[in-house]
Amino acid sequence: MRHGGDLARAEAAYGRPRGGWLDLSTGVNPHAYQLPPIPSSSLTRLPEPPEVERLLDAARTAYGWPSHASIAAGPGAQAMIQLLPYLRVRGSVAVVGRTYEEHAYVWARAGHQVTICDMQTAEDADVVIIVNPSTPFGRMSSPETLQKLAERLSEREGLLVVDETFADVAPETALGDRLASRGVVVLRSVSKFFGLPGLRLGFAAGDEEMVSELAGELGPWPVSGPALAAGLVALADEAWIATMRLRLTVDAMRLDGVLAQAGFTQLAGCDLFRAGRHTRAAAIHDSLARSGVWCRSFEERPDCLRFGLPGDDDGFSRLESALKAAFEKAL
Repeated sequence: MRHGGDLARAEAAYGRPRGGWLDLSTGVNPHAYQLPPIPSSSLTRLPEPPEVERLLDAARTAYGWPSHASIAAGPGAQAMIQLLPYLRVRGSVAVVGRTYEEHAYVWARAGHQVTICDMQTAEDADVVIIVNPSTPFGRMSSPETLQKLAERLSEREGLLVVDETFADVAPETALGDRLASRGVVVLRSVSKFFGLPGLRLGFAAGDEEMVSELAGELGPWPVSGPALAAGLVALADEAWIATMRLRLTVDAMRLDGVLAQAGFTQLAGCDLFRAGRHTRAAAIHDSLARSGVWCRSFEERPDCLRFGLPGDDDGFSRLESALKAAFEKAL
């Protein structure tokens, strides 16, 4: 399974570029949250249960979840994605997509019958998985639609899994206070929006039974002391969150202009990444990589490339120059 940020693979294929890599292969915010110094005590003792509860309360507030919502914290949303398939009896799983490939992979690996389909045919399955906003094209489903789907699934003991990894930049799409205690599990990550992928901190909330079992699997110390301390600070910084949403919107619009000017069509995504189509996408990807610009290509979508945000003027200028050269070679 290939993921963004795999610069080791890029260097193995293309060598190390003279100017270093401009890594646009992830949807991680290039303007990372600046954490204060982490207390040394977070490394020298185990996290206490009251501290974990404060972290869960901070997540409830930040994500607009009901005060009674069942929540589990873990080492990134990916850890929850890996565990969830083993907490359900084997059955049919519909992944609305195509989208983040790990969902289909881990459920199939656990022995479930997985299909990739559209929203209209998904709800016949025992488990429905939706990434909202989705990748690479930022497909969004309204919280009202997801709430109704969760209610229908709950009536027959089904489950809706909503991966809201990118919802920080599109809060209007999040379930928020519509989150129910049955039939739905929402996944959130601190990695992407806060620009802290190495922190490994995420949350699962919703269905009481599933979240309780998930917390049991994660054990008594589900997150590290430094991740706990960092999460408490970042999730509570409402001013930074509001300002960053505006900044990312401006950056995403600027990236749209760069990609459109270069010749990409059908631009879409969310404010952490943009995807576009071109008939020579593979050749363009290769040329960009030879210029030290690393973006995402997709085997199942050979005409699509996805770009994260460059982050500063130098990055935008470098991307523009590399795209110009790539298109001249491709055409």
